[in-house]
Amino acid sequence: MMDERRPVITRFAPSPTGFLHIGGARTALFNWLFARHAGGKYLLRIEDTDRARSTDEAIQAIIDGLRWLGLDADEEPLFQFARQARHQEVVEMLLASGHAYRCYCTPEELLAMREAAEADGRPPTYDGRWRDRDPSEAPNGVRPAIRLKTPQEGETVIDDQVQGRVVFQNANLDDLIILRSDGTPTYNLAVVVDDHDMKITHVLRGVDHLTNAARQVQIYNAMGWDVPIFGHVPLIHGPDGAKLSKRHGALGVEAYRAMGFLPAALKNYLVRLGWSHGDQEIFSEREMIAAFGLDGLGKSPSRFDIAKLEDLNGQYIRNTEDAELVAHLKVLFGDLPDGARLEERFSAVGYDKLITLMPALKERARTLLDIVATAGFLIAERPLAYEDKAAKMLDDPGRANLAAVLAPIEALDDWSAAAIEATVRNFIKSEGLNLGQVAQPLRAALTGQTASPAIFDVMAILPKQEALGRIRDAIGRS
Repeated sequence: MMDERRPVITRFAPSPTGFLHIGGARTALFNWLFARHAGGKYLLRIEDTDRARSTDEAIQAIIDGLRWLGLDADEEPLFQFARQARHQEVVEMLLASGHAYRCYCTPEELLAMREAAEADGRPPTYDGRWRDRDPSEAPNGVRPAIRLKTPQEGETVIDDQVQGRVVFQNANLDDLIILRSDGTPTYNLAVVVDDHDMKITHVLRGVDHLTNAARQVQIYNAMGWDVPIFGHVPLIHGPDGAKLSKRHGALGVEAYRAMGFLPAALKNYLVRLGWSHGDQEIFSEREMIAAFGLDGLGKSPSRFDIAKLEDLNGQYIRNTEDAELVAHLKVLFGDLPDGARLEERFSAVGYDKLITLMPALKERARTLLDIVATAGFLIAERPLAYEDKAAKMLDDPGRANLAAVLAPIEALDDWSAAAIEATVRNFIKSEGLNLGQVAQPLRAALTGQTASPAIFDVMAILPKQEALGRIRDAIGRS
């Protein structure tokens, strides 16, 4: 068994056959936090042995997603496919020690075996026909697969840090293929060899791997290697309690990034899916590391609720420095279909103006996309498109008030929020109007919306001639 005094080393081992799934991101986070909490190492292994489905794009997406979440590994990634010679070496060691054997069953024999088992109501397991057979009986032209000679009696026990003591009857576990007839290693063999060579002390992963753990323990025992400490966490379910799937919405980390979520908020939300620490909901990274432990992991599946994530994200937005939010927006533009145009337009207007308005822009925002939408007036091109409610503000009385206030505004030499406000308020007082009768049409004319930052800040942030042009456009509407 693993010496618990050894420095903790964890790993995240995704298959690069698609995006970084939100469940995978949580697994990576748990491993990263546990290693940081223990002062150990967190490693990344890319399990790219499925050459037909593994892609360079998926590998990059996984690495980019982990980096965006701040989950960089402590060493360069290890690529499983490059280690096939080592996997085959271990198989030869198992053959030499009598813990593995060559199986010459043809595909037809295996099919017949499976059909017979199903007809008898038995699990479709291998019947062990080559387990103790003399290799001299091997048929010509059949390349053997290599099988592990698993114990046929007794139990294989997993003392799981999350699930508790899990017992597998060895009689129900057939002889596992560890090397295919084409010479490629199977998943369970490669995982064990790599985890051993990487000196992994703790394997934290989804509960769907629990059966694999039994198989892997048998390989560890056959090699005489220390078995790591296992922790199998429940899967993430959708709001309806069903296993999280595409019908529940976006699944990849890059999709949540494109939806305008902050990495710190997503990380905070994920850590609370399956791990508890009293009633605390919001954690800084430092607090997460200090508090995280395997004893806080629960056995029950957690439910992913996008509305709760949005609420938490809104809290993070309001507590994030304005300049930092602008930096996140620049990252977001890289994910949006019209991101290049947005980046170009906001750059032309000046990101300093966006920072100036950020306290008002972020007040009700739940995602970065909300900020982009509210700040859209900064980069809008004339003539503006008006929301329905904004268009109603530009009725005959509204346009008349705009026409009347235009002259004193045009005369201003000081284009500051204070000067504009003083001028407009003097106009309102002299005309016997109230603020809403002028401010609401101004907001509609300048932003095309009925909600915006303070109207005088909006006017001051726009170049004077741009603001005057928008007011004239509104006055001229029929």
